[in-house]
Amino acid sequence: MWLVRPALPDDVNQILEIAGTAGTEAARLSSTLPRQQAALAEKIEHSLTSLAGKMTAGDRPQRFLFVLEDTVTGKVHGTAGIDARAGNGQPFYNYRRDALIHASHELGISSRVEVLYPSHALTDHTLLCSFSITPELRNTDAFELLSRARILFIASHRRWFSAHAVVEIQGVQCPDGSVPFWNSLGRHFFDMDFETADQHSGTLSKTFIAELMPPNPVYVTLLSDAAQAALGKPHELTVPNFELLHREGFQAGCYLDIFDAGPVLEARTDALHTLVTSQSRTLHGTTEDGGDTCLICAGDGAGFRCTLARVADTLEGPVKVSVGIWEVLGKTAGDEVRVAPC
Repeated sequence: MWLVRPALPDDVNQILEIAGTAGTEAARLSSTLPRQQAALAEKIEHSLTSLAGKMTAGDRPQRFLFVLEDTVTGKVHGTAGIDARAGNGQPFYNYRRDALIHASHELGISSRVEVLYPSHALTDHTLLCSFSITPELRNTDAFELLSRARILFIASHRRWFSAHAVVEIQGVQCPDGSVPFWNSLGRHFFDMDFETADQHSGTLSKTFIAELMPPNPVYVTLLSDAAQAALGKPHELTVPNFELLHREGFQAGCYLDIFDAGPVLEARTDALHTLVTSQSRTLHGTTEDGGDTCLICAGDGAGFRCTLARVADTLEGPVKVSVGIWEVLGKTAGDEVRVAPC
């Protein structure tokens, strides 16, 4: 059985295995997940503090990290995160895609030129992040559970999150690991490769972006053909997640990732499909194996658990699930759970 739960300090080594080593395909698809033990341990500790609701006015905004666990083996197979406020108290940088009209009345010439404007307009939106999963589980129920469990967590803790949510989707990369957009633009301003810059973005202060990236608009026509073709396109391995998020209600807008020009998806939090279709119900038991497969979650803060289960409705409103699901969720008959259809 698959279970999504908060990450714990003992999960560090397994999460590092999922993140992979520098230069691997897995690493390039989990760029916001620290691949250094100390940084990852600090991220988990911040998550646990956030889950406990112990944040004060002077603290950094809440950040949460969850793992996908096989309850039979206890092995961790994936991670998914939420930053309650994108930027975590600092500017959250993107490029805004727009256009300028250049015209000469004397020559009778008018041309539309695409431009990228540095922006931090999405700062403080809720950010879904740190999604990674072992390759064999892509396009499975476990993949969908891991991604959508975050939205059930938001639904169960709505006061912690903003009115709008965003997701950065990893952009185009070549088979050799090179990044066309970075090669055409970013590398001219940073004395580091793409992977190093992206890791800094995930683990360090974002001030280096403001200090090193050009503050002026970037004319798209000055970029390489490969970089222009990559604008707003997802990495081929992120397409399943891209499509799942579209089904949730996220849409690509005018914003692009500042390093690889991947699409930034936006949605109104209260309109997310899983949140809208989820219902708070009372838990009852059954020995039958009937009903529809649903996402079911329970627990507040660090006690949050989410899994897939066959759920049978009753005329009175409670839902019936097997006692084995009770144990996985840490709940019993009469407790409150939240259910969303698959």
